[in-house]
Amino acid sequence: MQAIDELAALPLFDDRHREAASALQSWIADQPAGDEADADASCKAWVRALARAGWLEPLRDLGARTLCLTRERLAYHDALADFAFAMQGLGSAPISLFGTAEQKRGVADAVIAGERIGAFALTEREAGSDVAATRTSARRDGDAYVIDGEKSWISNAGLADVYVVFARTSDAGARGLSAFAVGADTPGLTVTERVRTISPHPLGSLRFERVRVPVHMRVGEEGEGFKIAMATLDLFRPSVGAAAVGFARRALDEMLQHARTRSLFGSPLASMQITQSRIAHTATEIDAAALLVYRAAYAKDAGKARITREAAMAKWFATETASRAADAAVQLFGARGVTHGEVVERLYRDVRALRIYEGASEIQQVIVARSYLEPR
Repeated sequence: MQAIDELAALPLFDDRHREAASALQSWIADQPAGDEADADASCKAWVRALARAGWLEPLRDLGARTLCLTRERLAYHDALADFAFAMQGLGSAPISLFGTAEQKRGVADAVIAGERIGAFALTEREAGSDVAATRTSARRDGDAYVIDGEKSWISNAGLADVYVVFARTSDAGARGLSAFAVGADTPGLTVTERVRTISPHPLGSLRFERVRVPVHMRVGEEGEGFKIAMATLDLFRPSVGAAAVGFARRALDEMLQHARTRSLFGSPLASMQITQSRIAHTATEIDAAALLVYRAAYAKDAGKARITREAAMAKWFATETASRAADAAVQLFGARGVTHGEVVERLYRDVRALRIYEGASEIQQVIVARSYLEPR
């Protein structure tokens, strides 16, 4: 973890960030890892533990650097700890940023306190990265909206107590979306399937059949759904990169430990130049990824209105770096690397989804390119 401490010493951070990061690092080191065989129970346990220890409080202020430092350290220790924190964030941030005082008291505060589990219901089978293609509809009917449609690949589906749901209130493309806070027990809302993935975590599909949501539970103004979704993702994309950096640093530390203790042909694995080259490439890419992540987070905290380019660069490069780091670790471990139960085997599975969710790497490349190509 030495590299993390060196990064925290940079002037990108102040003493408040350093003290919180150090305290979290000490706390998380004493916590047991989650059990992927029962991801639901583990996520609930992590939400409770994080809330009790006060580590969900950064979701109240939504400082980008604090979010990133938190996710980096949680991911280093356990993927489900990072998942639990991130989903409480995505499930509360739209309300913290755009909700009414009543919504903040009744929903966001309860999620941040760990009393309710949140979820961010945006993705559909034909509307993943293309949010404007959302088909789920919300029709005004007196003092309520009636929501119909389906959502797919929703993290915390079946586990959440409240979903922030994005639905179409008009045919005006991206300007026709609105956001709603919907209780999991609302009549007509059902979990239609639970999805199993290579890195187990709560994931599934939702169906909305004439789900009535009071007007006062609309988040923001009608037609602001796309803006709310993008503002939330703009804030959290660098933190996805930070989680990737945490995974990558753990992979590197596992590589270093193995290289120092494993002998090959009578010499330590660490003495081989090819091993040294792999470690050098991995370490350098990780530091580069971290700098991109914290540049984006610093820009956000400094008041830059949109960090779309910086966030896209950070998310894309950091998640690809984590994938290469985990692969390098597995390769260095040999047969042990693909053995279930090894840290590097789990890391290899944990990092893969990061290159897809919250905008796949290819989408981030398009965003970056367009930011340079479009007229200024």
